[in-house]
Amino acid sequence: MLLSDVSIKRPVVCIVLALIILIVGGLAFTRLPVREYPNIESPVVSVSADYPGAAAEVVETQITDPIEEQLSSIDGITLMRSDSSAGGSNISLEFDLRRDIDEAANDVRDKVGRVADRLPQEVDSPEVSKA
Repeated sequence: MLLSDVSIKRPVVCIVLALIILIVGGLAFTRLPVREYPNIESPVVSVSADYPGAAAEVVETQITDPIEEQLSSIDGITLMRSDSSAGGSNISLEFDLRRDIDEAANDVRDKVGRVADRLPQEVDSPEVSKA
């Protein structure tokens, strides 16, 4: 008996077999181990500055905006996120995967050092950290 004869005479059997094959294939696919993924961490550098007692709007205009303006000229930035809250500012920079994180952190330190003298005197010194 050929497969075509069984399919014509008993279509329900053919549909059930096709569904069983799909289910087994789906289960096998979800349980396959992935061994060839590279262990990649994107280089992220964070800048944080504290301004005790200041409102979020003041922190944004006097700390976050000048630092962001200076950091935006660094090469290789793929994403820049900032958060201004009452009493502090936090800026995260994500760099290109090919960029060395130590070089990127040094560039960020240089740019933050250039803008540090324009910040209010009550602001704690901005801290640069690698992730």
